[in-house]
Amino acid sequence: MVNKMSLLLPFLASLLVAGEPLSIQDAIRRAWQDQSGLQAGQAMVDRARAESDAMKALRLPTLSTSVGLQRTDEPMMVFGTRLNQARISAADFNPASLNHPDALTALGMSLNLSQPLYAGGRIQAAGRAGEAMAQSEASLQAHRRQQVAQAVVQAYFGTQAARQGLAYAEDTLRQAQETERFVQARVDQGLMLKSEALRTAAFRAQAEAARAEAQQRVATAQSGLALLMGVSTQDADLISGIEAPNPGDHGAALRRSDLQAATFQVLAAQEGVKASRGSLLPEVGLTASWGTARYTWDGGGTWTNLGIGAKWTLFSGPDRRRLEVARASERAAALNLKWQEQQASREIGEATRAVETAQVRLRAAREAVAASESVRTLRQARHREGLLSLVEVLDAESGLSGARALLLASQLDLRISQAQLALAMGQPIEGVKP
Repeated sequence: MVNKMSLLLPFLASLLVAGEPLSIQDAIRRAWQDQSGLQAGQAMVDRARAESDAMKALRLPTLSTSVGLQRTDEPMMVFGTRLNQARISAADFNPASLNHPDALTALGMSLNLSQPLYAGGRIQAAGRAGEAMAQSEASLQAHRRQQVAQAVVQAYFGTQAARQGLAYAEDTLRQAQETERFVQARVDQGLMLKSEALRTAAFRAQAEAARAEAQQRVATAQSGLALLMGVSTQDADLISGIEAPNPGDHGAALRRSDLQAATFQVLAAQEGVKASRGSLLPEVGLTASWGTARYTWDGGGTWTNLGIGAKWTLFSGPDRRRLEVARASERAAALNLKWQEQQASREIGEATRAVETAQVRLRAAREAVAASESVRTLRQARHREGLLSLVEVLDAESGLSGARALLLASQLDLRISQAQLALAMGQPIEGVKP
């Protein structure tokens, strides 16, 4: 039963959006939830947080225990063990007993506590560095989510454009078939040359090929959207229109998540320098222990130790080299942040120009479609009246197909450009907040 259910799970998942209305906002949220790449990114965030917690735990005490059973006839070990067991007597100082003792069995246990008190600040710096890296990874994950949202916009409206392109191709094919039937009837009546019928047949064949290409584009676009969302979208009703809303004022740019991540990386590198510098300073620690050695369950000795010690490595070549590495990492992180800020500024400018260009193209494409549709209607009517040649009709069909393709491309470009601009400015894409 388990195996059968596991085989059904992919099929059940593919039905999650089948036949359902799917808005662009819902598509983005579902991609954030189900996309495998983002799930892997979240695992990286969890790992970074776990590493941060581990670094913070370095300042906590270490508690250990040990238990052992020992049997020995080594003179010093026998005397020391009997002393630990608190059962030394005058007879134990007999030279014969000291030199040749009988084998002794002892059970011992100890409990040890160590607590770092001061380590040149490197423990605290390591904890802060770990926290900064965890925040950096979380910011990178937020940026990855926005990148996925931008990709979903492209795939979602690319699917819509492909479906509309298929509808246009089918309309062109219907017109070509109707024209072919009309011309063939005139040829059969002897009113038109056979070459005209062949011309319409060729145009109809081209329309069939265009429809097949449009069908392929639909399948490709739908598979791309399904890959991003993690579920099939073949029969989903994409209810968000491809026509982009009026953007109005784009507003001020926000601090992008990738720039926040780079800033945290700089902070982590700075703390890394402090940690490396701390390795050249003295360290102070506290140790405490309790031990017991037993010769019977209710007989034996116990003892305790408590001490504070300091250690200072006056010179360590590897530690000094690691400090140089940390400083180089700090410079690299700072320069990387500066470079990413320059890139972000350029991306905003490029995206803004792309939106403006797409808006101009869209206005021109609308005019072209309206004019081309009127031309086709007029030429078809005049051709049926015998006032225009077939070439004029086919030319009008080709012009309308080109204008429609330009319209779809312009609508898609504007929608994608707006998403790219939102990504560049650090704003929510399609109004969906992470």
